[in-house]
Amino acid sequence: MEKDNVKRIVKDFYSKAAVNGGCSSCCSCKNKYQNEEIAKSIGYSEQELKIVGGANLGLGCGNPTALAEIKEGDVVLDLGSGAGLDCFLAAQKVGESGRVIGVDMTEEMIDIARKNDENQGYKNVEFRLGDIEDLPIDENSIDVVISNCVINLAPDKNKVFKDVYRVLKKGGRMYLSDIVLLEELSIEQRENEELVAGCVGGALLKDDYIKIIQDAGFEVRIMSEDKGISKRQYQGVALESLKIEAKK
Repeated sequence: MEKDNVKRIVKDFYSKAAVNGGCSSCCSCKNKYQNEEIAKSIGYSEQELKIVGGANLGLGCGNPTALAEIKEGDVVLDLGSGAGLDCFLAAQKVGESGRVIGVDMTEEMIDIARKNDENQGYKNVEFRLGDIEDLPIDENSIDVVISNCVINLAPDKNKVFKDVYRVLKKGGRMYLSDIVLLEELSIEQRENEELVAGCVGGALLKDDYIKIIQDAGFEVRIMSEDKGISKRQYQGVALESLKIEAKK
């Protein structure tokens, strides 16, 4: 599938998810679970969900803020920040001396995230409209990058990781949760728009995904693997949620 078509499908889908207050397919599999149940199943606590309020749209395949070593004063970047859930959790950790930047490609998500930010009253969070393949971020300016089930949606994952490497400071780290394949998909599955939007059609095989991160210059450490998500949310497709730390 052509890259522009992939981006159109993903952007249209997430625009609707933003407007509808949740996801009907991506990373929650046809809305089989309510937003809170999905979030708890992938690692968010009740306390965290109370903190973020309406920013939980039932999207994602993990909790990168729980994995990340975020400390007070850090500058954190969230790739595909959606309605702001992970940004608000990161804001709790960086404190007043730190800053959190969320980047998302859909105007509707940015609008909702900014409204949620106004309601939450954070002074250290901002949201920018942009493409994670070409980040609107200065080089060597970020301490920690987080991402939750988003990079699998990007048609050019090489560009994503190279640009993340660019914006991270020396010694900076990336913590991500993402869907990777354990078996190759058929051509029909790769071309299926619902699967493309649903975090499956554009996903890579696990080893290929890790190699792309390493080729961008990162040291990679696998933190955990959730194979159970396949049955919980993806009708048994051979995939897993992979949690990774990547150091520059």
